[in-house]
Parts: sequence; C-alpha cells; structure tokens
Amino acid sequence: MAVEIERKYLLGEYPAALIENGALIVEKEQQIEQTYLALDGDQELRVRKIIDMRTGVVEFTHTFKKGWGLAREEVEYSISEGLYEQVVTAHGAIPLTKRRVTARWGERIIEIDDYSQIELLVLEVEFPSLEDAEAFVPPAWFGRDISMEKQYSNKKVWRDLQARSEA
Repeated sequence: MAVEIERKYLLGEYPAALIENGALIVEKEQQIEQTYLALDGDQELRVRKIIDMRTGVVEFTHTFKKGWGLAREEVEYSISEGLYEQVVTAHGAIPLTKRRVTARWGERIIEIDDYSQIELLVLEVEFPSLEDAEAFVPPAWFGRDISMEKQYSNKKVWRDLQARSEA
C-alpha cells in the first residue's frame, strides 16, 4: 500500500500575485467532486470525478485511505463513469466540490484547494519522507499549519456538508 505524506495549510487568500510574478507556475487546474462511501475511524473510502479545466478530460477514481496525521496509507485506482454514477446515485449524498490548482513553487509541487460550498482555501504539500515533512519550514504566505487539525479534513468537511443539507 502506498503512503501519502503531506502537510496542509490554511491559506489566507489565493496567491494570484505570486502566479502573476512567476513565483508560482500553474501546471494544472481541476474541478473535483468527491463523495465518501464509508467512514470508519481512521479509514475512508471515496470516489471522485475529476475534470481537467484546460483539456476537459474527465476521470473517475476510487480511493481507500487509512491513518491520521502527516502520513497515511492510500490506494487509488481509476473506475468507469458508469460505476462512479451508480455508486454516487445509490449513496444519495451531496458531493464535496473543490477547484484544485496544482502549481510548481521552486522545486516543490503544491496543491491549492478552493472549496466552493464553504469558505475554505487549503494548500497542500506532499513529501517523499516523514523526515522531509517534519523538517519543512513553510513561508508565511502558506498560513497556519492545519495538518493535525481534524476539523479541516475532507471527510469532516464532507460530513458537515451532509448534515447541513439534512437540516
């Protein structure tokens, strides 16, 4: 099972100026819809519809994650549109939607997630090792480190979205 090692930051504002001056180079922009199928403790099972905003290419994925904190086990694979639609329809949940901008910042790749249903802007950085993640010193513009704050996890945000829709 692959291990995803990342740190997350609460971004105060979209870094448009850094993109304009070339400090951030946008490599990809996607629209993502994700629905959780099962949540149990530190385990999650989800599906995603990912639209590449530049090419219009659509892909569908199924992901299992286990763990909590900076390093988590992850298995992700492609599924068909038919299977995605069948599972999402059967589940009857509201997908969590976000715009993801993947950019190069120096030697690092960062992902900026702008959640459309709530006011939340998160920046993620992945690392090759736990040591690299722990040693990383972010610039001030990244904002507060929320890597260990469960209220900012996608599954918590998704659960809150479901609860709001039922109210």
